[in-house]
Amino acid sequence: MSMSNVKVSTRLSLGFGAILLIMLALTAIGIWRMQVISDVMVTMTQQDNLRLQETMRWRENREKNWIRTRAMLLNADPQFNAIWEPEIAATSAAISEGQKKIESLLRFEEGIRLFKGLDSHRAAYRNLRTALIQQSANGDHVADRVESELKPLADAYDQALGQFADYQLKVYTETRETALAQVHQSQIMLASVAGITLLLGIWGAWALGRSITRPLHQAVGIADEIAHGNLTQSFTISGRDETATLLTSLHEMQAKLASIVAGVRQNADSVANASAEIAQGNNDLSARTEQQASALEQTAASMEQLGATVRQNADNAAQANQLAMNANEVANQSGGVVEQMVSTMREIEDSGQRIAAIIGVIDSIAFQTNILALNAAVEAARAGEQGRGFAVVASEVRALAGRSAEAAKEIKTLIDTSVQRVGHGTQLADQAGHSMQEMINAIGRVTDIMAEISAASREQSSGVSQVGEAITQMDRTTQQNAALVEESAAAADNLRSQAVQLVQAMAFFQVNEGGTARPGPAAAQAAPRPSAKPIAAPAIKSGKVEKKLANSPKTTAPTAPKKAAPTAPTPAPATALTAPKPKPAAKAPSKPATSNEDDWETF
Repeated sequence: MSMSNVKVSTRLSLGFGAILLIMLALTAIGIWRMQVISDVMVTMTQQDNLRLQETMRWRENREKNWIRTRAMLLNADPQFNAIWEPEIAATSAAISEGQKKIESLLRFEEGIRLFKGLDSHRAAYRNLRTALIQQSANGDHVADRVESELKPLADAYDQALGQFADYQLKVYTETRETALAQVHQSQIMLASVAGITLLLGIWGAWALGRSITRPLHQAVGIADEIAHGNLTQSFTISGRDETATLLTSLHEMQAKLASIVAGVRQNADSVANASAEIAQGNNDLSARTEQQASALEQTAASMEQLGATVRQNADNAAQANQLAMNANEVANQSGGVVEQMVSTMREIEDSGQRIAAIIGVIDSIAFQTNILALNAAVEAARAGEQGRGFAVVASEVRALAGRSAEAAKEIKTLIDTSVQRVGHGTQLADQAGHSMQEMINAIGRVTDIMAEISAASREQSSGVSQVGEAITQMDRTTQQNAALVEESAAAADNLRSQAVQLVQAMAFFQVNEGGTARPGPAAAQAAPRPSAKPIAAPAIKSGKVEKKLANSPKTTAPTAPKKAAPTAPTPAPATALTAPKPKPAAKAPSKPATSNEDDWETF
């Protein structure tokens, strides 16, 4: 299948899709290799490392138990044995637990064989050790058997344990080397796949670029001929991709341009008639624009008066706001004075209550003194003649205590009355404070309202000023529009003469008879196209046209194009062009404004 029959989007999709598939395969291979490495690392860290650690711990615990056992059996001290025997049992239990873990993690026959031999050595050692400990506990002398019988078993046990530990270290090292080999193998595999992907990407980019740029070069040549005014060229179109669609569109554009050129030539006279109508309409528009400008001037004057009134209201609102703020400040000061007065009244009330309490204490003291004097008089009466003088003193003290009690009652009555009056005054002061606070709050609300009124007045004044400025701007714009309308009317008068110059300018294009381009061999059987509708020429200002045509050959015959029309290529198998669908007539290009003289086109 030819690449020209495949769309560019499809080619791009296939190319990038292939690259994505290769990248996906590369990612899958990487994930697979990483999983293999992960399994090896898990085996190394979770199994081999754990076996090695448990073996090292087993060896350490065996050494501890041998030292304890030897010391205990050689000393033969019951107190010493009572200390070491529980520790030996605990360490032996830890060794048994670690031995079970190691047995569950064994993977190879060699490790299982060494483990079984180690287990048999440990069993022989433990049996003899248990028997010797039991004999020592019974009072037998077992020191000779420790060196002659137990030590050889302990050495054999230690040798077997050392061999097993060396084997576990060897397995751990081999597993680590296997993991490193897997990593190296994965790196080589990923690098190989990446290199293949790079080569395929380079080849795909070259093939894809070549299949796209060749038709584009052909399209550039055709567009260059059209730019030089040659609308008679023919070309071959092959394929069904986007570039073939581009060439088909260029063929349609050439035919449309030929039709447009013919239409412009035919409609030059109608431009003159239309220009007269445009001039009449511009005159009417100029009159209405002048009326609108007059009305806007009156509106601007009214807005200035309204703005002055609003500014005066804003100034009055600002003054009222300042007065309200002053009143609020005075009210706050008065409230502070009232609060100080209330605080002072409360302090006076507290002092009166403390004085009343003191008077109560004095009354109590007088009452107790009276009782003591009464007791003294009773004792003096019992004493008879010897206590008569003391009885006189007691009666005087009793009289003084009575008078003190009466005075204390009178003072307490006066103090109670004063405290009641002070309490009433405190209540009145509290009420005055509450009233003053309510007045302060009311003044504060009034101040806030006045501030809002002042802010609203300022915003209203600003808004009125903006409206006035907008109306003034509208007035200036309307006056400018009136001037532009007058210029437009003057420009419309020049359109008739410019129509002739337009025909001379359109003579630059070469067209076949009938105003259509000659179809190429591949488009020979294409259905006839609908003729283009007449296109109105764009409005051109006389001053601008005079500048452009000053150096143009407007009085000479049309010159030949810069490049000769290409010869018709040899017919090749290609897809025949189908009749294009009728398209609306192209819009007249607007004349770019390049100077201040062309500002009337904006209107």
